[in-house]
Amino acid sequence: MQLRMTNQREIILRVLRSNKQHLTADELYDVVKKLMPRISLATVYRNLEILSDAGMIGKLEISGRQKRFDYDPSDHHHIYCAVCHRVDNLPDNCQGVKQKDLGRVRGYSVTGYRLEIVGICPDCQALEEKEKKGDE
Repeated sequence: MQLRMTNQREIILRVLRSNKQHLTADELYDVVKKLMPRISLATVYRNLEILSDAGMIGKLEISGRQKRFDYDPSDHHHIYCAVCHRVDNLPDNCQGVKQKDLGRVRGYSVTGYRLEIVGICPDCQALEEKEKKGDE
């Protein structure tokens, strides 16, 4: 599926990439609204989801917090501040660094950690495979 790049999507993407932060839809809306005064918050939310689904931006779903959107859609790790809710990328050169020490790489004082791995279970993989064969 080819994604049509509307003016709204282009501006949202440009603002997100130029900001280099992991913004919420509300934060992004505040910036985009200055460039497109007639844009609605719902339009920003909808377009962020579309851009995320298309793989053009990343979506961070931190437990109990508002979704944040990442200008860099590649696979990488993040660190989250429990006080101000800022999110930073962790550098790729963290191989061999103990999990409790990862935050120090970005100057954080680590108070805990949780690893979230997302995947598709064997049962769902088998079901997907079965459905694909049924479509042929």
